[in-house]
Amino acid sequence: MSSALRSHRVPRAATRQRKQSFIRRLVTPAIAIAALGYFGFHAMSGELGMVGRAMIERQVSELETELELLTAERQELVARVGLLRPESLDPDMLDERARLNLNLVHSNELVVLRPGHRYNVN
Repeated sequence: MSSALRSHRVPRAATRQRKQSFIRRLVTPAIAIAALGYFGFHAMSGELGMVGRAMIERQVSELETELELLTAERQELVARVGLLRPESLDPDMLDERARLNLNLVHSNELVVLRPGHRYNVN
């Protein structure tokens, strides 16, 4: 009969419920707020954050402006080189380059020297 009584017993509760303390309830939200603050700070002020992105966009616009200027200068140089090709030799361009390289002028020409410019004199 004792074995029959044992089978009908109510088992004891395996866990005890304790009332959580006030500080223990704040740990998880505090960690979450700290993580959000950390990532939020770096999203705004990091090298690749909002402030950094504005600086990168400004640099991109400056470099695009410089690229346009250099492209225009290159096209001008290509056009000038094209004038010196043997197939389409421009006499004025040939005369200009010869005078510049040889420092020669005709006897009836007037030469105007610019102040502050360095001239190569042979």
